[in-house]
Amino acid sequence: MTKTIKFNSGEMIMEQGTIGDCAYIIDDGSVEIFINHPDGSTQILATRGAGAIIGEMALVDRKRRTASVRAIKDCTVIKITEQDFQHRLESSDPIMKIVTKVILGRYRDTITRVNVFGESDNPDSTEAHEKQITQSGKAIGHLKTANEFKHAIHNDELMLYYQPIIDLETKEIKGFEALMRWIHPEKGFMPPNLFIPIAEDSGLIVEASDWAVEEAANALHRMKKANPHIDQNAFMSVNFTAIDMLHPEFLTKLLAVCERTQVKPSDIKIEMTERLLMNNPEKVRSMLQACRDAGFKIAIDDFGTGYSSLSYLHHYPIDTLKIDRSFVVQMTKDESALNLVKGIINLAKSLNMSLVAEGIEENREEELLLESDCEMAQGYKYSKPQPEDKLTEWLLHH
Repeated sequence: MTKTIKFNSGEMIMEQGTIGDCAYIIDDGSVEIFINHPDGSTQILATRGAGAIIGEMALVDRKRRTASVRAIKDCTVIKITEQDFQHRLESSDPIMKIVTKVILGRYRDTITRVNVFGESDNPDSTEAHEKQITQSGKAIGHLKTANEFKHAIHNDELMLYYQPIIDLETKEIKGFEALMRWIHPEKGFMPPNLFIPIAEDSGLIVEASDWAVEEAANALHRMKKANPHIDQNAFMSVNFTAIDMLHPEFLTKLLAVCERTQVKPSDIKIEMTERLLMNNPEKVRSMLQACRDAGFKIAIDDFGTGYSSLSYLHHYPIDTLKIDRSFVVQMTKDESALNLVKGIINLAKSLNMSLVAEGIEENREEELLLESDCEMAQGYKYSKPQPEDKLTEWLLHH
């Protein structure tokens, strides 16, 4: 972690030849940077003052310092550890991450070519270069996919598939979940676990979500109109990310969609994962509360697989818990898993939340959920996710 350190005038801050594990930002005062040559002579390279960074190459690798730094006035520096820098770098946008690493790596390569310590012959340099090429390749692929996804948004390559959510007891359709699909013109079906993270990293997810919620609302309106037997209170669940939720116009855009598509806010269920709640929690809570006040419903997807604390259940305005498929599968084989599912159901009911069990495929799963007093379910036992035209046909025979 970062911390502040004071050095007196003339005091060494770092020494040439020692292994570096941190960098410093000069907060106050000034320093001189110099190198000692093998013949015993000393060369002053530069002086640096407040705001400058020194020793930054230690954030890239743990090689020896190529120069010494000494305070020439009393100074205060902020220490940045390798661990802190790596944590921040790894959590940044992938393109920013690789560009930063490449720039710093090239800087290191330039320094080592001076061959102060003969490190240009270091056998690790080949391995590092190969690793850099691999990382660059991944970043290029990431950037290419992001560009293709941006094209997809505007060229009708995105589709929504819908999966019905069923009342376990009556088998009535209570709602639908909208799932984004990308049909690439050359690569075909693109897995959501590939393009959704890239869309999030690039910021394109906001535009994609804007399209998705409007398309889903229109589909719900059409399906209700074409199928009078569908409950007129049936809802449409739409998945959102933290990036969507933190957009200042999120609620305004949702309300505008409802007005254009003739659906009520209560017809739209905002679905998100537990992990999203931990991303800027107070801002997310404030936005969710505003959405709830406006009439929208809130659902937590994949419940039990994310953040371990249950304190958020009363901290956030949540209407529905969705029990993750992994628990549903295990409960037919493991009594402890079944007891866990029953515990989730009892917890939700005590908080006046509704329940949806995900991924139901077998009769026994349905039976156990009914016995445990779960209300709703979705899964291949009832219907796989399918485009609107196929779903409309399925509804006629349901």
